[in-house]
Amino acid sequence: MTNTKTSQTWVLTLFALGVFMAALDNGIISAALTTINSSFNVEANWGAWGVTLYTLGLAISVPIVGKLSDRYGRKKLFIVEIALFGLGSLLVALSPNFTFYLIARFIQAMGGGGIFIIGTSYVVSTLPAEKQGKALGLLGGMNGVAAVLGPNIGSVILDLTGSWHWLFLINVPIAIFLVIMGFLKLEETKDAVPGKLDMTGTVLLSIAILGIMYGLTNIEGINFFSSLIEPTVYPYLLAGIIVLFILYFYETRLERRGGDPILPVALMRQPTYLLTLLLGLLSGAMLAAMIFIPAFSEQVLGIKSEHAGYWMTPLALAAGIGAAVGGILVDKRGPVLAVLFSGLVAAIGFFLFPTWIDAKWQFVIASVIGGVGMGVLLGAPLNILATEKLEANKGTALASLSLIRTIGMTIAPTIYGGFIARGFSEIPSLFKNDFQGILQQNVQQANLSEQATAELAQVGSQFAAGGQFSEEQMMMVVQNIQDPTLKEVILNSVNEVTVMAAQNGYGGLFYSAVIIAICIFAVGLILKPIRKKSLEI
Repeated sequence: MTNTKTSQTWVLTLFALGVFMAALDNGIISAALTTINSSFNVEANWGAWGVTLYTLGLAISVPIVGKLSDRYGRKKLFIVEIALFGLGSLLVALSPNFTFYLIARFIQAMGGGGIFIIGTSYVVSTLPAEKQGKALGLLGGMNGVAAVLGPNIGSVILDLTGSWHWLFLINVPIAIFLVIMGFLKLEETKDAVPGKLDMTGTVLLSIAILGIMYGLTNIEGINFFSSLIEPTVYPYLLAGIIVLFILYFYETRLERRGGDPILPVALMRQPTYLLTLLLGLLSGAMLAAMIFIPAFSEQVLGIKSEHAGYWMTPLALAAGIGAAVGGILVDKRGPVLAVLFSGLVAAIGFFLFPTWIDAKWQFVIASVIGGVGMGVLLGAPLNILATEKLEANKGTALASLSLIRTIGMTIAPTIYGGFIARGFSEIPSLFKNDFQGILQQNVQQANLSEQATAELAQVGSQFAAGGQFSEEQMMMVVQNIQDPTLKEVILNSVNEVTVMAAQNGYGGLFYSAVIIAICIFAVGLILKPIRKKSLEI
């Protein structure tokens, strides 16, 4: 009994550390993008390919690794993935030029993509059902917290070392430790599967994912629908979808002939699994709202940009707690109740952002509520729903769920960013309609001298036509004001207009997140009787 507990402790420790390391990476690089671009002397649009290629590599690797782990063993694939991630990290740190750096990032992504899937698959294949929820909650919590804390940790490492290379070199000793301990402490688990690996399906799936994900990353938020017909978007989306249909028919035929398709086509005929995939898409879209929290704290609450990232901490910690709560709920009351709880709590948390927050303490409370709601879905509920009653292909089922969640996390930021951009595009009309009233109110509250009052009268005619001013032109006028008290009053008035624009933009974002959370709750209600019926069969 003691040996079993020790073995389970090692399993969770190794997988949790691996998941944390891999999830941390895509966030940690954001703190150093400008520095990396400068070191290779590339423009920002080229530098963004370091993130884009990593995202594409993750999306491609997830379903492939899920199938390989089922077929050849989860221990083997975990060690291979960790070794590949460590090698990719080392190559990134040692990159002599930008092309080498991009190739190394792709290698790193191919290693990092499957770690969470393998860990989750290992848990649902080896641990007793009554312990799976807590274990999956732990892995999900590590995955979510690492993704949120990544930028902050990246900033700390960059400040301490002064070199972006250490952001990647730090992964190498961790990877070596995980490879060694994985050999020593993990037991092999795999499915007994007939036939050869579905190479044709693997290639078709990779092409489909590459096309769809690349097209999605090129969509513009502020012109969402018009950007869909851009040559950098629709040809790739269309090609990816066509290849996906071809893949589905090919996989269906392969399954009838007794082969081992890479796509879980049998599962895709089951309503419970399809609804679970829909929940995965919605959860990815909801989780994507987290990345805008630092910008919200800076542009709405007025927190300094260098400190804005730290205000992710309440939400990150709450997400970790939520993942643990989700695991406990799954073990005690089942996954559907956890889904309903997540949708309800997340909707309340996100609703508070545009309707209640005026101070930092309110921001913390809303972040904690929203974080707990999101965190519940990070680990156990959807993974349990995806693998219930499965004797084999658990990794494949989980990989498809992870891929659909990644698609949700790719689409949503574009839409959210469009709301923010449209909010700020309203600044000229806000200056025209609201600036005069705001300025008059602030002038009445200030104790202006006669000189300041006279100066205000001189520039009053310019502000009377405030609708013709952009924010930059308004600031140029302000800089020429001599009286410091008057200048402060006008600057505060301009800032209030900017904050109004930001509130409008982020309001659209958070209301969208509320709708998504409500949809999660609704799908959970629909899923409840369907799941109950499927379990009785």
